[in-house]
Amino acid sequence: MMRIFAGMAAALCASTALAGGPVAQTAAPDAVQTVTAMADRQLEDEIIYFVLPDRFENGDPKNDRGGIKGGPLQHGFDPAHKGFYHGGDIKGLTAKLDYIQGMGVTAIWFAPIFKNKPVQGKPGEESAGYHGYWVTDFTQVDPHFGTNDEFKAFVDAAHARGMKVYMDIITNHTADVIDYVEGAATGYAYRSKGDYPFSRKGGPDGAIINEGFAGDDNADPANWARLTDPAFAYTPFVREAEKNVKVPAWLNDITLYHNRGDSHWVGESSVYGDFVGLDDLATENPRVVAGMIAIFGSWIDDFGIDGFRIDTAKHVNPEFWQAFVPAMLARAEARGIGHFHIFGEIAFEEPTATLAAQVMAESGLPYALDMGFAKAAQMVASGKSPPRLMAEFLQQDAIYPGGATTALGLPTFLGNHDFGRFSMFVREMSGSDEPDTLLSRVKLGHAMMFLLRGVPTVYYGDEQGFISDGNDQLAREDMFPSVTAVYNDNKLIGTDATTAQSNFDTAHPLYRLIGDLSAARTASLALRRGLSTVRAFEESAPGLLAVERHDPESGQRVLTLFNTGETPLSRNVEVSYRAVGVTPLVGPCPSALAAPGAVTITLPAFGFAACILETED
Repeated sequence: MMRIFAGMAAALCASTALAGGPVAQTAAPDAVQTVTAMADRQLEDEIIYFVLPDRFENGDPKNDRGGIKGGPLQHGFDPAHKGFYHGGDIKGLTAKLDYIQGMGVTAIWFAPIFKNKPVQGKPGEESAGYHGYWVTDFTQVDPHFGTNDEFKAFVDAAHARGMKVYMDIITNHTADVIDYVEGAATGYAYRSKGDYPFSRKGGPDGAIINEGFAGDDNADPANWARLTDPAFAYTPFVREAEKNVKVPAWLNDITLYHNRGDSHWVGESSVYGDFVGLDDLATENPRVVAGMIAIFGSWIDDFGIDGFRIDTAKHVNPEFWQAFVPAMLARAEARGIGHFHIFGEIAFEEPTATLAAQVMAESGLPYALDMGFAKAAQMVASGKSPPRLMAEFLQQDAIYPGGATTALGLPTFLGNHDFGRFSMFVREMSGSDEPDTLLSRVKLGHAMMFLLRGVPTVYYGDEQGFISDGNDQLAREDMFPSVTAVYNDNKLIGTDATTAQSNFDTAHPLYRLIGDLSAARTASLALRRGLSTVRAFEESAPGLLAVERHDPESGQRVLTLFNTGETPLSRNVEVSYRAVGVTPLVGPCPSALAAPGAVTITLPAFGFAACILETED
């Protein structure tokens, strides 16, 4: 009899590490072998670390002000203010690659690094572009972060370690440069295509303009050449000092923007409205399509990056993505980049796959950030909802384009820079901030992210016990010593440290856990590429969730187990009848089958496990 032992040697090492030992550091492999292995690695094999460069490490204080004279309202640097630049940069990120790789990370995704408008906002409400989403120059690294050469050095250094680099890109909008003559009087309210058609100035009774334009659903360049007057809804203008601020130069043409006022996030305005005042590009226009393909294709060609996270993807018309995605995959293939990862931000806050699957199907986006997983994990790990919620969410995998195999490439996460940190959600949803319990629940959530399907994505600082006070600016703490009071008064999880100190502690219990879970996942094809069969779940209260992962190609099977309750549990759980034995990979696993097709499992409060199911070949 021949049995399948799913990465047994590595599995036993991972099991030992999870029992309390540190993850072993191995010598760097040959550079050529490393790059070859990286190119061959499938999307499902990655472990992603998402970081805001400005908040990670300050490698060069000389670039803190971006070479701009004046005060914070000119250069944007004010480390005491949560909404301004704090000094982190590409050199700092490069210097900390050891720390990042020590968690088992294989891909680094960072917030946009393109040159931004340093400061924008109404008087008294200003903030800075430290986050990277107010782009003026899509061809240049923001001087606050460094130079294009420094970014190339970062990419090369990551690749030499076998780590991929994912860029966060924006095609929906630019910085807020365009204003409207009527804006102050109207509050920049959205003006619809029905009330303000392209053919009339200021409404149906206005003067005829753009004669012969046949609508924005006609992609013929000759049609768009007839859209010469952008004053159909508002009268847009750009102040003299900013008329040529955008790069490439075609972005300064105001006829290439929607110019309809602020989005209210539903219906037509969701695609055609300005994103909180940011200039909304007319992505139906073939000039914009071609221009964006050229911009981001050059970052692939010149820097050899390995993937894109696409900001505000659902706020762009589907036809744009149907042209953009194939063009980017072709550029990556021509550059010799294997398994180029493209995933869109399709924002919602419900534990469902429906909206993401719909947008992916309409747009041809291959993957999306798994917002539904994040919400389900928050609710289940906190005890707010029973495991049934996660079980039913996983059973929706079939609705993605391509079915359940597509779900394997969705980046899963627990919290982020927009919504807030996972630990905050757990604290709020559980109604308790008792330190040991909170740490246990946060560990449980990370185990769900690493042991269930999808590509685990760690938000920087979570591995150091960061706990936000809210979303957006309140969830973007500094890893280097912070002088931001609203961050420094937080009691971090699993440590006595605060954000006033440097937080790169490789002995932190969450850093160690993530490293151990990464090792276990890397050891098992079933954890990386296995389809999900829900075996058991508690229906109406906290308790057991059991999911069997099966990789059809190798035949490997792993049973993943989670106890979301405050008390230990023991249960009989169904497994595949092909199983003939059990070997521990993570946590407390049975030593043998209880009977053909069943195991008896025991888990402590908030416990988790992953058990290799040995099968006959």
